[in-house]
Amino acid sequence: MKPPIRVTDHAVLRYLERAHGLDVEAVRNHLASRVTNGVRLGAIGVTIENVKLVIKRHADSVSVVTALKAGWRIDEDRP
Repeated sequence: MKPPIRVTDHAVLRYLERAHGLDVEAVRNHLASRVTNGVRLGAIGVTIENVKLVIKRHADSVSVVTALKAGWRIDEDRP
């Protein structure tokens, strides 16, 4: 039996961007603006629109690294 075809997240994102006109930068800017207060207050996650955005602090920057269902717990031990 042949292995199933794997479609990467990158391919899905580019498909949505190019075939359906998704403005990735607009989404990125929207998410960044929605977590600003949480980042300032030291949060590890911010829930918006029923989605929990997980925040990761680095030596010189802060990133939103994933989006979880609102009720899911953030695993602080994950890299």
